[in-house]
Amino acid sequence: MKLKDLYSFLKKDLQLIEDQLAVSVSSDQPMIHTAGMELLKAGGKRIRPVFVLLSAQFGTYNISQVKKPAAALELIHMASLVHDDVVDDADMRRGRETVKAKYDNKIAMYTGDYIFASALKLMTDIEIPRAHQILAQGMKEMCLGEIEQINEQFDTDQNIRKYFKRIKRKTALLIALSCQLGAITSKADVSLQKLLYEFGYCVGMAFQITDDILDFTASEKQLGKPAGSDLKQGNITLPALFTIRNYPEVKEKLDLYYQNGNSELLKELLKDIKSHGGIEYASQISAKYLNRAKNAARSLPDTDARDSLLKVADFIAGRKF
Repeated sequence: MKLKDLYSFLKKDLQLIEDQLAVSVSSDQPMIHTAGMELLKAGGKRIRPVFVLLSAQFGTYNISQVKKPAAALELIHMASLVHDDVVDDADMRRGRETVKAKYDNKIAMYTGDYIFASALKLMTDIEIPRAHQILAQGMKEMCLGEIEQINEQFDTDQNIRKYFKRIKRKTALLIALSCQLGAITSKADVSLQKLLYEFGYCVGMAFQITDDILDFTASEKQLGKPAGSDLKQGNITLPALFTIRNYPEVKEKLDLYYQNGNSELLKELLKDIKSHGGIEYASQISAKYLNRAKNAARSLPDTDARDSLLKVADFIAGRKF
């Protein structure tokens, strides 16, 4: 089953959001316009807009209103990826050339800025001050997460607590806000807003941990980038952190790899992480977050939207790329 099959009743509304995204990234400046359209064509799971729409079902659902935060959150996500590719010096994403690779760093940074601005412009039509306060704080936290990742690159002495704080800011928070803002925009009960935020946060944590696992276990074709890219770029994720904390000889090997960049050492490290329990440990932590997410969802009213949230959580648990 494909992800989109889990919320097929939202198909028409999701197409409206896709149309809104196209309008928002369009520009009179040909280079920015082309780069923005290529980003849209690259696709993506659109998981953030989906969570906005599903969460809005627990209040007064009005697609003409709710499509704005749904598109805005996806634009923020897209813009952050463009900037990430500059920071990470990444040439490929989802099997396509990045904006940075096709043009240059300057064009990529301003394209990302343009998309961020387009997201904020969309949100101005939502006349709920709390929604803007929450989104602004969330964007600040995302930036802090990115800076933390840069500061912690290649640091083999970092602890796992820092990793959890980092992925909360980089990934989980935006998914949590997708659920929360969908509920706020539809004026759902405050108690439901809190449950949906908890669901989104826990799903977001599990989503990122699963991504970090797949970086070691999925194929280059599935990932759209070489396996082990995170480790190569100095981003030490949960499977690797567990392994180097429990096996000093693997930590020594990783330190040596970061000193000389030997590709054979990288291959050995990938094998070590898979054979020393790092994948299993990370999978257990992901499962705990998913259980928390499902417990929050089960406390919501029994609707098609709740069923879809539960199914999406299960999909994340079982996805292979």
